[in-house]
Amino acid sequence: MNTRTAPQEYDTQSPLYRTTHSTPTDYWNDSCGSDELAYAVRNGAVGATTNPSIVLNVLKKEYAAWKDTLCGIIESNPTWSEDKIAWRLIEEMGIKGAAMLLPVFERENGRKGRLSMQTSPTYYRDARALVEQAVHFDSLAPNIQVKIPVTAAGVVALEEATYQGVTINATVSFTVPQAIAVAEAVERGLKRREQEGKAVDHIHPACTIMVGRLDDWMKVATARDGTLLTPGYADWAGVAAFKKAYTLYKERDYRTRLLSAAYRNHLHWSQFIGGDVILTIPYDWQVLFNKSKVEVKERMHLPVAPEIVDELYSMVPDFRRAYDENGMSVAEFGTFGATARTLRVFCEHYHELLGIVRDAMIPNPDKKK
Repeated sequence: MNTRTAPQEYDTQSPLYRTTHSTPTDYWNDSCGSDELAYAVRNGAVGATTNPSIVLNVLKKEYAAWKDTLCGIIESNPTWSEDKIAWRLIEEMGIKGAAMLLPVFERENGRKGRLSMQTSPTYYRDARALVEQAVHFDSLAPNIQVKIPVTAAGVVALEEATYQGVTINATVSFTVPQAIAVAEAVERGLKRREQEGKAVDHIHPACTIMVGRLDDWMKVATARDGTLLTPGYADWAGVAAFKKAYTLYKERDYRTRLLSAAYRNHLHWSQFIGGDVILTIPYDWQVLFNKSKVEVKERMHLPVAPEIVDELYSMVPDFRRAYDENGMSVAEFGTFGATARTLRVFCEHYHELLGIVRDAMIPNPDKKK
C-alpha cells in the first residue's frame, strides 16, 4: 500500500489520484501545457512528457502565452535558422514544465517528478545525433528525462546515453521485442557505468509502449489485408503486449520501468492499475477517467482473455511480431507498421511546428496585421 500523504490542494477523491496513492502505479501528464499539467498534479501526477505532436498542440492552444518568448528568441538570435529557434522554444517549454515538477522530484529524491523531452524525430537513423541531443537536454534541468525512439539507431543511442548518465525514456515503441531491446540496452549502459565506478542510483529509465498506436495498427493492417476480427478484439492488442512485456520485465528484474502511452479507451488505464508502471495520460482522457464509474482496483495481474489473444495471434501476422519476444529483429523495428506511421506523424508535426516559427520570423505580407 502506498502511504504518501496529500496536500490539501490535491483532489484526493479523484479516480486517478486514488490510482496513484493506493497502488504502485504512477501517472504522468501527456503534455507540457501549463494548465493541463497543473490539473494533472492536483490529481496525483508525478511527471509529464512532450513530443513533436504535443509541443505543436501546446503552441496552438497557448500561442498567446508563448508569442513573446518566441519573438524574443527570434530577436535575440538574428542569425539563427528556424530549426534552432524552434528547438530553443521547445527547450523553454520543457524547462517550464520541469520547474513545475521540481517539488515532486525533490520530494521523491529524483525517482519521480521528471519532464520527458523528446529528441528530434528527424534523428531516428543517427545514433550520434540522438546521444548528443540527449546529453544536451539532460543539462537543462536536474529533472529532465530524454525520449529516444526505438529504432536500430535508437537502441544504440539508448545504451550510450544511459552510460553517459542520462535518464532515458524510450519512445516510438509498441511491441514486446522493442521493450526487451530497450531494457537490455539500458542494462548494458548501467553495467558499463558500474564497471567504471560511476554512480547509477540517480538514473531512473522508462520504456514506453504506445498501446493505443499498436491497436490503431491492428485495425489498419486488418482493413488493408481484408481480415475480419471479432468486434473489440483489436482494442486489446496493446494491453496484451504491455502485460506480456511487464511479466518479462519482472521475471528478469530489469531496472527500466514500463510506461503506457497513446490512449484510446479506458482499458489503457484500468487494465494497468496496480502494476509498478507509469501511465502517461492526455488531459482529455484524464478528465474522462476522473468522471467515470470505472472501479479503481488492481487489474495488472489479470491476463487478457485467451480467446482474444489466440484470434489476434492466429489472424494478424503483425500481432505475432509485436507479441512474441523474438518477433522482430532490431533491424526491423524501423519498418514495423506502427513505428513507420508514428515516425511519419512526428516528422510531419515537427515540420508544421517549423511553419509556425517561420510565420513569426517572416510575417506573411499577404495577410492583414
